[in-house]
Amino acid sequence: MIDTRSGVVIREWKSTETLILPSEYSVLMARTNGANIKVFEDEAAMWIEEDGQRQAVRGTSSPVHLPDFALQRYSTILRVLHHEILVNVIEGKPVPNFLVYKKPWYRDGAMMALCLKRTGNLNLIREWVLGLKETFDKNNAGETEADNPGQVLYLISLVSDKNHPLVPAVLKALKKFEVRDEHGLYVKGRSDFADHPVYQTKWAKFGLRALGLTDPYSIPPVRDSYSSLFWMDYRDQHVPGGEAADRGLYPYLGWATDHFQSKKLSPISDQDYPLTWEIQASQANYDGMEVIDSRFAKERTSVPHTWHAAEIFLYLLDPAAIATGTQSPPKGQ
Repeated sequence: MIDTRSGVVIREWKSTETLILPSEYSVLMARTNGANIKVFEDEAAMWIEEDGQRQAVRGTSSPVHLPDFALQRYSTILRVLHHEILVNVIEGKPVPNFLVYKKPWYRDGAMMALCLKRTGNLNLIREWVLGLKETFDKNNAGETEADNPGQVLYLISLVSDKNHPLVPAVLKALKKFEVRDEHGLYVKGRSDFADHPVYQTKWAKFGLRALGLTDPYSIPPVRDSYSSLFWMDYRDQHVPGGEAADRGLYPYLGWATDHFQSKKLSPISDQDYPLTWEIQASQANYDGMEVIDSRFAKERTSVPHTWHAAEIFLYLLDPAAIATGTQSPPKGQ
């Protein structure tokens, strides 16, 4: 057992057999002396159980809600995806993958927050949101991305209200992205190094509404490859064509598009764990994956990945999405 951030060994055992049960948040080991060891997580802490004694691992005692999703069709997958999201809340901050990203991304954080809201775990990021002081995360080569203001407003709505001290700055920043033309007033700027006015305006409207603020914007009827990534609302305001639906390097794009279009085209990993990934992202430091396996670093792959996990998680919890077909989500990469 190691501390993945520092690489320091916490405990060490000699075992003849090891069984990892990702959906049960546990590892079972048979020791060379015949005794069994169980390492597992529950809603109170991570525990080591050996020789009839149970002891919490130091520094892990923090309450968390762990639904079993027993009434859901894909309960086992949902439990694993939930874990992949929770392990990437580091010191109260939601990050895409804590080994390769040191700072939260507002886009990924907002998607994680949608999941945490569903499972009663918003308290895990509450203090981070309350302490937000910047409208933009500036994680994409320092750019001020135009979808960030809407995401910040939405995050604030989950734990606070329109009196949060950052709200006036966010509203001021939105005005800098405003465009008025024959389509009305809307938001337009760069996200992921390209203009995505439909996606950005949808996020702005979503955040403004969540806080009960005046919404002056109209979603422009123009083609935007990111429009179908926003499936949470405004699904009837979309010009088809050229959708971003990568299912290999950036599979969260494919899952979001599938959710928007009520399709089942994206694969779920055929591995037990992890189920999610991101490959060759421009701002990731893949050296951090060395502590898990050097192959991940060489192949510029991070696992798990929270935006990917959030998109699958929310898709599988959406009865309308599940009702579009009878077969299980396809196995694949």
